[in-house]
Amino acid sequence: MADPKIIVAIDSFKPADALGLLDQLNPELCRVKIGSVAFNALGKDFLKLVDQRGYKIFLDLKLHDIPNTVHETILGFADCNIELLTIHLSGGEKMITAAIAAAKTIQIKVIGVSVLTSLTDADTTALFQTTTAEQATKLFKLANETRVDGIVCSPLELELASKLLSPETLKITPGIRDTAVNDDQSRTMTANEAIQHGASYLVIGRPISKAPNVSEALKYFAQSIHE
Repeated sequence: MADPKIIVAIDSFKPADALGLLDQLNPELCRVKIGSVAFNALGKDFLKLVDQRGYKIFLDLKLHDIPNTVHETILGFADCNIELLTIHLSGGEKMITAAIAAAKTIQIKVIGVSVLTSLTDADTTALFQTTTAEQATKLFKLANETRVDGIVCSPLELELASKLLSPETLKITPGIRDTAVNDDQSRTMTANEAIQHGASYLVIGRPISKAPNVSEALKYFAQSIHE
């Protein structure tokens, strides 16, 4: 089976829009990310429909709660064919361990979110009294200690992640942009640059989902990885 490097984000709560985007994608060229916007509106039925169409699913709910709640939430997806599921690394060691235990039971890989790509150094200084890189370093070390399956990080932290994490740890990178744009992503990189810096998979949302021709945009990004 194909192992596409691109994960296209479906971020619509409207069924027609979500299905319309799915119809324009290709499971040979991409996985599909379903975040809280789509999942909260469309639920498990949409997960099952995406699976039926041959897509590998990255369920990006960024779980962050007490360990037992996270554990039971993950077990609740036993009837869904999900490949990857996100939690917040800032939930701490016990929560991460509980998530991993549940995920192993239903054969899902746990991906730990480090520092959101919307945050700047000013944000992390205000929140954690550290820079984004310093906060990412703390969370990468925790990811390594707990042996989580993978991490989500800004492309600008990929080299740091490669130094601190084992080679087997998946590195998933949002904030992929072909050119500089003015949106809520603060720490970005092109698709080719991110792969060269060690990314395992690239999450791409609006540059594909909002493109005039979604199919062509997906093909463009898939090809640009190797250029």
